[in-house]
Amino acid sequence: MIYGIDTLGYQDVLEIAKNPSLAKLSERSREQIIKSQENVQKIVASDRTVYGINTGFGPLCDTKISESETAQLQHNLIISHAVGVGKPIDKNISKIMIIAKIHALSKGFSGVSLDVIERLILMLEKDIIPVVPEQGSVGASGDLAPLAHLVLPLLGLGQVWENNKTVETSTVLEKHNIQPLKLGPKEGLGLINGTQFILAHAIIGLSKFEYLLDLADLTAAMSLEAYRGSASPFKKELHDIRPFDGSRKVAERMRNFLKDSDNLKSHEFCDRVQDPYSMRCVPQVHGASRNAFEHLKQMADTELNSVTDNPIILSAEESISGGNFHGQLMALPLDYCALAAAELGNISDRRSYLLLEGKYGLPKLLIESSGLNSGFMIPQYTSAALVTENKTLCFPASADSIPTSLGQEDHVSMGSISGRKFNQILGNLENILAIELMFGAQGLEFRRPAVCSDIVEKNYAIIRSVVPKLENDRLIGEDILKIAELIRERKLVVN
Repeated sequence: MIYGIDTLGYQDVLEIAKNPSLAKLSERSREQIIKSQENVQKIVASDRTVYGINTGFGPLCDTKISESETAQLQHNLIISHAVGVGKPIDKNISKIMIIAKIHALSKGFSGVSLDVIERLILMLEKDIIPVVPEQGSVGASGDLAPLAHLVLPLLGLGQVWENNKTVETSTVLEKHNIQPLKLGPKEGLGLINGTQFILAHAIIGLSKFEYLLDLADLTAAMSLEAYRGSASPFKKELHDIRPFDGSRKVAERMRNFLKDSDNLKSHEFCDRVQDPYSMRCVPQVHGASRNAFEHLKQMADTELNSVTDNPIILSAEESISGGNFHGQLMALPLDYCALAAAELGNISDRRSYLLLEGKYGLPKLLIESSGLNSGFMIPQYTSAALVTENKTLCFPASADSIPTSLGQEDHVSMGSISGRKFNQILGNLENILAIELMFGAQGLEFRRPAVCSDIVEKNYAIIRSVVPKLENDRLIGEDILKIAELIRERKLVVN
């Protein structure tokens, strides 16, 4: 894969994060970078005033900076903007930010030198990954504070990760015999203008969400088997006359998960008319969440292959001070996807509740000796708490805006908060689905000797390899954690 030339998808970035050698600069991308830097140098040498090259920043855009002060201007920009607070983001998210920044700068519209871009690539290759605080971006002039922290190591400043601990950058650079860089005109601004913090959270979220969407379908199928619900709501003909892509895909997956099930055969001649919505409407609810995923995926892939800093250098004669750094284009679909992920947890909790009611041959609380034993009563409380927490996280950050930069930046996206909340919801969803899987596996115990489809049986066996059937009360909180770990390690078979 070639930085600045190839069209990358979000999964490409995840692969590069695992193996940085998969992506490189080509001769063409180097030419683009060098040409853009030369254009900046010509602007500096001219009498023209261009924002961020020979002016101050934000409300100081009318303050002219002399040619001799342009390098100090860029240094000051980085150190003054590194004001993030809160816990560090995950190291892998920092990696994704670097990859996305390299790709954007390599397109040759930012005026950043080849030396700077090659240093970012070297940092990836040597696993010198900056420590970036999670809070401080309003997602308007891009992610200024997080990106400033991301590029502090170029100057020999800030902190980086070493063996899962944070250490001073200067110590690590000395070990690798690497000298700090001195930034040229426009370089500081090109490095910290952009949406790479928002984008990195979208990319890591998409990766999690894609798996959890598939897992939610499997989880629903296992619950339906335990409940001995009907498969008729998943018939192809029903969804062909309301042909949303998401619901059609989910219906097809449910048919595959339930294929040749003994439980469904036993249901064919029962007197139940229809199942509750959380069983019957899985294609419509899960499908809507899939549609949201596809929207975010499309937007993230576009953003990944875009130039999002400011000003854009088209030539030595033309630069445009615009708004490509504004995060609204990502903030809205991230908020939408946060809602979509929360809804998967909401309907999952309802299915879990149905399995506890003691209907249709299942014992109350999914344990034969209830009374002396509480069985699975309280895990549903945990599920309910997580679902409600997710609901509180669904307030759209993009609906808010607080003017910054003395009013120069008077409408901001808050997209960084959208991205962080989306990933918080996904973390809660992992545990909600773990609880439903625990209930579903227990429910299947009371349907034996009936056999489910091969894929449901395979996942039942995986769950039982870490969590046995509940006969009497035990520390089932540990069971939830074990199943959640299966989810995080993607050991459950979802296709």
